[in-house]
Amino acid sequence: MTANTYAERSKLSRIVRRIPVWIVITVLLIVVVYPLFWLLTGSLKTQSEFLNNPTWALPEDWFNFDNYIEAWTVGNLGTYFRNSILAVFPSLFFTIVLGVAAGFALEVMVWKGRGTVLLLFLAGIMIPGQMILLPLFTIYFRAGLTNSLWPLIITYTVMGLPLTVFMMATYFRSVPREIFEASTLDGASIYRTFISIGFPMVRNAIFTVALVQFFFIWNDLLIALTFTTRDDLRTIQVGLLNFTGQFGQIQYGPTFAAISINVVATLLLYLFLNQRVMKGMTAGAVKG
Repeated sequence: MTANTYAERSKLSRIVRRIPVWIVITVLLIVVVYPLFWLLTGSLKTQSEFLNNPTWALPEDWFNFDNYIEAWTVGNLGTYFRNSILAVFPSLFFTIVLGVAAGFALEVMVWKGRGTVLLLFLAGIMIPGQMILLPLFTIYFRAGLTNSLWPLIITYTVMGLPLTVFMMATYFRSVPREIFEASTLDGASIYRTFISIGFPMVRNAIFTVALVQFFFIWNDLLIALTFTTRDDLRTIQVGLLNFTGQFGQIQYGPTFAAISINVVATLLLYLFLNQRVMKGMTAGAVKG
């Protein structure tokens, strides 16, 4: 057997071994990408195209953005989008600031009872959110907060804290203790150590936790549906329910356009933070 023949057979063998991998990747792409493609193309169709053409048919006009305009204005999607932003980002701010500080205190600082406090936070993860909705609604109603976004901000912050504290404590555990000890020996206070040393070293982890909490809050329907009693306070997930008309009639084009705006906005955010999220997901798994 010549060298060329052996090289060709070796190359052919590698190609054959890769065929199952390619098949699996192709199937996954179809399963993941096709629904998104179907959603985006459906947002460009008219109502008559949905009713008269097959579901897999492509739109007749690829530059018909009337559905997006109708969803944003007539469907009041702009208001729902604004409410989601006003509910998400304050909740994220409070959750991240309090969660990072608590994680630092529970893992880096040495004090009596910190293990018990961490277990209490872990217990909070195990409590189903549905169990506390009625008591919270009663409290918000008596406090006069039901006609605002504050019930959403408070609830999202409280429900996001247990997981955030647990994850941040795990990430701080991966940071070498010698770094914090050296900072203390140099005369830095505990607050200075947290702001100048601890916070920057878990920066990528913070992005990961923030993204996890963002998707939880942004895609929430139950909490927002429970605590928003006025249409001008509803978030985008609750607002999508309004695209179902009387007797169950649905305007498919504007509905698909509204869902597309929701999906694309979150997808672009993930693509923008993808590298930081990947680094953050592996940070807590390695002891530095």
